[in-house]
Amino acid sequence: MLLRNLSVLLTTLLTGCSALSPVNWLASHDGYQKLSNQSYGELPRQQLDVYLPEKLEPGAPVVVFYYGGSWSSGERAQYRFVGQALASRGIITVIPDYRLYPEVRYPDFLRDSAKALAWTKAHQSDWQQEPGPLFVMGHSAGAYNAAMLALDPRWLAEEQLSPEMLSGWIGLAGPYDFLPIRNPDVQPVFYHPDTPVDSQPLVHASAKSPPALLLAGSEDDLVDPERNTRQLAQALREQGVAVESDVLDDLGHIKILLTLASPFQHWAPVIEQVSCFISAQAGPEASSPSSSDCMVPSR
Repeated sequence: MLLRNLSVLLTTLLTGCSALSPVNWLASHDGYQKLSNQSYGELPRQQLDVYLPEKLEPGAPVVVFYYGGSWSSGERAQYRFVGQALASRGIITVIPDYRLYPEVRYPDFLRDSAKALAWTKAHQSDWQQEPGPLFVMGHSAGAYNAAMLALDPRWLAEEQLSPEMLSGWIGLAGPYDFLPIRNPDVQPVFYHPDTPVDSQPLVHASAKSPPALLLAGSEDDLVDPERNTRQLAQALREQGVAVESDVLDDLGHIKILLTLASPFQHWAPVIEQVSCFISAQAGPEASSPSSSDCMVPSR
């Protein structure tokens, strides 16, 4: 009863991505070792944390997770619960900070995101004798960042890489088609009303896009799942890309993120869908999460 009441309180209070300390406090502290304050660039915001599984297997998959916050708030320490959730399932998890508005605008946070991914690829051999497959993942604005790295080759090209290096990407409640921009907090980030059309992930859907897992909540009143998750999933499928997508009942924009935290995983099978997608895309040659419980329906 206490946990249920606390769950209701958290979803009432967490109307943004900035008050996640209670979630970190409640989430398990088991299942990982943490490498803190790793610099992927020279600037103060260009740092990241690495969550290594306690039982690190050869070829374990690696996920770079980008958090949300309308590209104007957030810090990696708030997302320990994400690192714990994935690392406890055998997935090396990298959570970078990136520069935010008003320090920068589009597309500089994408350049930081690409730089963090390039750092991760370059350092895999520090943690693994057999480097495993790479994925990008994000929630909300972070899902946008992940989508743009996976779909628009410009950003990884600046790091002498390409989206083809990715085994897949995962978006939770991501904005993939949001012109014209209605949110006044986001408008200056993208130079509204002169926002470049090619800033939208949807326009970059192509047959070369990596496989995708796109999840959203049916009660999301900030990022419309029909226009964003379902529309991008359809566009990718029309290009022949392997896509799993689901709009989950009774989840809102923040609640879908909270389902990753160990105390709230019973709300919806999000962590199972994520780990099963990674397992499927990693392939039999990689040491990836068990697929024994991976019969999760998509729609």
